[in-house]
Amino acid sequence: MSEILDFYKNKKVLVTGHTGFKGSWLCRILINAGAQVLGYSLEPPTEPNLFSLAGIEDKIDHVIGDIRDLKKLSDVFDRFQPEIVLHLAAQPIVRESYKNPVGTYETNVMGTVNICECVRTHESVRSFLNVTTDKVYKNNEWAWGYRENEPLDGYDPYSNSKSCSELVTHSYINSFYDIERVRVSTARAGNVIGGGDFAVDRIIPDCVRAAEANPGSGKIIVRNPYSTRPYQHVLEPLFAYLMIAAKQYDDKKYAGFYNVGPDEKDCVNTGDLVTMFCDKWGDNLSWIDRYDGGPHEANFLKLDCSLLKSTFGWKPKWGIEEAIQKTIEWSKVYMDGGNIVEEMDREIAVYCNL
Repeated sequence: MSEILDFYKNKKVLVTGHTGFKGSWLCRILINAGAQVLGYSLEPPTEPNLFSLAGIEDKIDHVIGDIRDLKKLSDVFDRFQPEIVLHLAAQPIVRESYKNPVGTYETNVMGTVNICECVRTHESVRSFLNVTTDKVYKNNEWAWGYRENEPLDGYDPYSNSKSCSELVTHSYINSFYDIERVRVSTARAGNVIGGGDFAVDRIIPDCVRAAEANPGSGKIIVRNPYSTRPYQHVLEPLFAYLMIAAKQYDDKKYAGFYNVGPDEKDCVNTGDLVTMFCDKWGDNLSWIDRYDGGPHEANFLKLDCSLLKSTFGWKPKWGIEEAIQKTIEWSKVYMDGGNIVEEMDREIAVYCNL
C-alpha cells in the first residue's frame, strides 16, 4: 500500500461526496498521503457526522455544492484543474430512494452526467473513477457472485439509478473520451462497515446506536436477518479505488469496470453479522428479528472479484470479523470521547502495514 500512497503525494485529487462516511475516510487517507485534495459535496448528511469529527475541513479545499449544479461544478474544475477525479457523491440509501425516487435519480444519474461532462471539458483530468455499487446488477437471487459482464438492471430506484450511472459513464467513454488523455473506470463495491457511519437504515449504525442507548441491555432491531450481503471494512474498497485510479493514470490498460468486495467466506447474512457484532461488543447486547414490511430489497447478493484480483494482484486484508472488531474499536473511542483523528489514522496505518 505504501507505493499507492507515495503515488498520491502532491497529486491534485477532486473527491465528490467528501462529507459522507466513505468520503471522510478517503480524505483522511489522501491527507496522510500528501495529496492536494478538493472536496465537493453537500453538507454532511447526519448529525453527528464523521466529516466534522475527522478534522478534514481545514486540511483540504472544502467546497459545499450540489453535483446537480453543472455550472458550479464546472467552475470548481476550472479553478482546481484536477488530475484525478473520484466520484463518490450519491443518494446511497435504498429505503430513501422509495421515498424520494426523483431526487435519487436526479442525484445519481444527472449528477454522474455532470461529473462526466466536466471530465470531458477539462483536459487536466487524467484518471477518473466512478464509484457505483454491487446493486447495479439484475439480481436473480442466485448463490454465486455477479461478474462484471452480467446485465445491469437494479430493481429499486437507488439500485437502478446506479445502474444508469454506470451506463452514463460507459456512453461517455465510448462517445467522448480519448483514452490517451483520460482513463476511466467504475468500481462496484459491496456493503461497507466501519467506524463513523451514522446513517439511518444501515445495520451496523443501528447496532452501535442500540449499544450506546441502553448499556447492559441493548436490543438491536433486525428487519431481515436472512439477507446475504458482501460486507467489508470501508478501508478495503477505498484502497482499491485509489489503486485503480493510480494504475490507470500510469497505464491505460487498467481502465475498466471492477467489482470490489470481500472473499466469499465473508459474505454473510445480516443475522450472522449482528450476532458477531453482539459477541464482540459484549455488555449483554442482543438482537430481535422484526420484519417491518418495508419495500423490496434483494435477499441474496454476492460479487465475483476475480477480475480485480487477477488484474492487480489485489486481495482483501481484513475479513468480516476483523472489520467488525475495527468498527467496535472506533465506536468505543467515540463513545469515550477519545481522539477520533488519531484513531482513524491508527487504523489506516495498521491496514497499510499488513
